[in-house]
Amino acid sequence: MTATLNCRGLRKTYPGQAGYALGPDPEGVSIEAERGELFALLGPSGCGKTTTLRIIGGFVNADAGTVEIEGKDVSGLRPYQRPTNTVFQGYALFPHMSIENNVGFGLKMDGVGKSERKKRVAKALELVGLEEFGKRKVAELSGGQAQRAALARAMIKEPSVLLLDEPLGALDLKLRRQMQEELVNLKQRSGTTFVHVTHDQEEACAIADRVAVMNAGRVVQVDSPVELFRAPKTAYVAEFINAGTVIRGSSSQSGDVFEVAGNQMRVRGRAPSRISGSRACAAVLSPAHLRVAPSAHAGSAPNGGDGDQVAGQVDRLVFNGSTHEVHVQTDGGVDLRVDLPLGGNEDLENGSLTPGRPVTVSWRPEDVIFVVDDGVAPTAEEEEEIEIREAV
Repeated sequence: MTATLNCRGLRKTYPGQAGYALGPDPEGVSIEAERGELFALLGPSGCGKTTTLRIIGGFVNADAGTVEIEGKDVSGLRPYQRPTNTVFQGYALFPHMSIENNVGFGLKMDGVGKSERKKRVAKALELVGLEEFGKRKVAELSGGQAQRAALARAMIKEPSVLLLDEPLGALDLKLRRQMQEELVNLKQRSGTTFVHVTHDQEEACAIADRVAVMNAGRVVQVDSPVELFRAPKTAYVAEFINAGTVIRGSSSQSGDVFEVAGNQMRVRGRAPSRISGSRACAAVLSPAHLRVAPSAHAGSAPNGGDGDQVAGQVDRLVFNGSTHEVHVQTDGGVDLRVDLPLGGNEDLENGSLTPGRPVTVSWRPEDVIFVVDDGVAPTAEEEEEIEIREAV
């Protein structure tokens, strides 16, 4: 596929702020999105995702770096001069206009004739499933319909890149999920490149082809949603996307066996080839790969949790509609979440997993994910090793 969007070395400071809000490292922030891709910028408030989006759209000027769209440097162009359009969370529709006039407003400002404008408005409304609603006013639409009208208005000028600034944040859960499907379908029908900003990891993973996870003005990992869960690179990524419980402690390697020991637990698994043994590492235990079983007594796991199981007691049960979450507090104070599918679990049905009951949580070594513990700063020797490895 061909890259539609290329951002290179973006950096940004704001008045009164110490350091860079975006791109604190000298190399800045670099991302690219391919033609027809839905690319998500994911992270907490203040991580730099919205600043990145606004730099792409031309609403904010970067202190350093370039933005290329379709191979052309647009860094010095104003928003209306760029082949982009933006959909905001607040829709920004004109309440006194009909939906078709809202959608066609940008074309009218560009001097497009009435006949051509009418034809393109009809096509845009059909694209978002609002062909029956063109004569209505904004107040006569539901929240989801208004959001689709905003998408149609953004799409009608056929931008190379459509920027989505948390457009679903104000919708209820059911409507948000419907609109997530709408966005995916719209992207597939239009072939437009979407850049979607969100702090909701479930939303990002549900709709995006690739996700850039951001933290403190940096892009820390770019991958498909599946790879983010299968192979998070750092403890921060694993925790933010809720890939599992992160176990921190001292790490060591013996042959092809890697181990993290801490909080009265020892977690062992296959040594990760992409992580140097000298780095501070953590282990991630995915809730889908954990097993939980009743114990006769608390602390009855062999060797006090030495190996591939640990003792604890049920702290709480959470039903989320698709699974039962069993939260277990281990003897070392770790909260392990175990996901159990609906139906067919005898221990859950007979009350053996009610809060306060002693249990044993176990896992297979091959299911353990090892990540860099980015909460621990590397030593000078580790930094040198990283630089040499990255140079190679």
